[in-house]
Amino acid sequence: MGYRLSKIYTRTGDKGTTGLGDGRRVDKDCARIEAIGTVDELNSLIAVLIAQGTPQPINEALTGIQHRLFDLGGELSIPSMQVIEAEAVVQLEALLDQLNAELPPLREFVLPGGNLPAAHCHHARTVCRRAERRLTHLARQEGEEVSANALKYLNRLSDLLFVIGRVLARENGGSEVYWRKGG
Repeated sequence: MGYRLSKIYTRTGDKGTTGLGDGRRVDKDCARIEAIGTVDELNSLIAVLIAQGTPQPINEALTGIQHRLFDLGGELSIPSMQVIEAEAVVQLEALLDQLNAELPPLREFVLPGGNLPAAHCHHARTVCRRAERRLTHLARQEGEEVSANALKYLNRLSDLLFVIGRVLARENGGSEVYWRKGG
């Protein structure tokens, strides 16, 4: 395979547009680019989480998720293309069920935090929710079809990140921080 990028700057975006995978040029602040950018931001936050030294099984799962998010970005860059398959959603659900089975039932809301990895995980969860909103907005505003699997994937991923946050808060004898009305 040849080099994907031989030159990093092209100057083609200097006037506020960018190219899609199908060759069209669009404004850098259009709904599709906002969705792609938010998915990219989520992927970067997951990298920060992994860099915190997550346990190996979680590290492997998160690395796989990074690959799927890159696939999702590619899917969004070529309108009408679908890359995220239903199986990807099933895999997230299986991991969610496995990790959640090891946690005590929730009796109160959990505040983001507990320790640095858990806080990063909750941050990634909130960006994942924003990515889901951006995809929904793209589908509504531009009337463009967004893969149902992509929306389901982000919805399950935000749930998974919540559960991983709970798991990470308990690492090394730590605990979750529960919400108390009035603080």
